[in-house]
Parts: sequence; structure tokens; C-alpha cells
Amino acid sequence: MTGETDLRRLLSGMRPELNPGRYVFTWAEGGVPSGVTAVVTVTEQEGLTLVVHQAEADAAGLAYDYVAGWITLRVHSALAAVGLTAAVSRALADADLSCNVVAGFHHDHLFVPYEHAERALEVLRRLAHDTP
Repeated sequence: MTGETDLRRLLSGMRPELNPGRYVFTWAEGGVPSGVTAVVTVTEQEGLTLVVHQAEADAAGLAYDYVAGWITLRVHSALAAVGLTAAVSRALADADLSCNVVAGFHHDHLFVPYEHAERALEVLRRLAHDTP
């Protein structure tokens, strides 16, 4: 079940999709708090980074300062593929949009400022459309 490695196929077929909800980046010491379901976890020296629904973070009293929209690229990208992250982040940077990228086994996931998520989606759709 190998993913796609050809950059042109990845870009033209990425089919970006905005997941519903507001997501935040936060951290925890000692594991994921009760009542919180992380969509992403990253173990760092300073603690456990979590990406969670904003409502769950609020209910658990977790601090955050970045509220994001979550976009999934619906193309099965190989983890060894070269250039997808660079091309996507360049297109978003050119539109003055920040982006935090997480690679899953099957798809790449982008966390962009919530208030600009629809615009980010349009930038990515345009990139896909304009890729020969």
C-alpha cells in the first residue's frame, strides 16, 4: 500500500478538504488529560504537544494561543515523497497564511489560522487545478 511519490500527481490530485471544527495546539505533562481526544500528539522534551478540539481544551483548562482549521489533503502521499510540503507551504506563504503540517501514514494534514481556513482551502484548490 505504497503512497504516491510523483509531485505533479500529488499536487493535481491532493483534493484538500476542510474538517469541521476549531482546533488548538496545547501541551500536557503526564499524558493526554481525561476527556480530551487528541487528533495529533508529538512527544517533545518539554512535554506532550496535543492538537485537540478547542471545546475539549477549554473544558480541560488547557492553555493555547493558536486556533486552527484542519485541512486534509485527500491524496495518499508516500512518506518519502519529495516536494509536497514545500509546494503547499510555499503557496500558502505566498498568500500570507501560516501553516503547520503533520504527516500521517495516508495523508498530509495542514493546520491553518481558523479565520482564514476557507481562503487557505481556495489557495490549495487553485494549486491543484493549476498543476499540469
